[in-house]
Amino acid sequence: MLQFSPSFLQIGSTVGLLVIALTAILVRSRTNHRPVNAKKILIPPLGMSTGFFMFVVPDFRVSWMWAVGAFLVGWFIFSYPLIRGTRFEHNGTDVVVQRSKSFLFILLGLLLIRLLLHRFIEHYITIPQTAGVFFILAFGTLLHWRLDMYRKYRAIREKVESGSSV
Repeated sequence: MLQFSPSFLQIGSTVGLLVIALTAILVRSRTNHRPVNAKKILIPPLGMSTGFFMFVVPDFRVSWMWAVGAFLVGWFIFSYPLIRGTRFEHNGTDVVVQRSKSFLFILLGLLLIRLLLHRFIEHYITIPQTAGVFFILAFGTLLHWRLDMYRKYRAIREKVESGSSV
């Protein structure tokens, strides 16, 4: 099996994280004012859930305490700014996402906090376990944010369908 030094893995995972995060931020910043529907809101967490297959490999497994803690931090702390920065409005018969002007800064701030936490946590668990913990944190963040988006989407959709002004 191919072996990499821990410092190479740290640098590689950090660079990979930055590339993926900046790509996601770029894509997210271009999706304003496009119509959304339930599928577009709910498919990302379903697609991301396939990442739990990483825990089939023993190197990625973490204790339940780490897993639950990471999920709860994502659910209660990291998702909060995303929830606050995402609003819906109707445009004719369509429902569109209206993000706040600070949405880009929210994403960059969360990325910075995540990078700093990553450096700290790497001292207590292995690099693959750290990847697993941060996957769980990201999943908790995305799941809470998207479920809240879905709830808001359904509410505005019901108002639009009933003919009420929104």
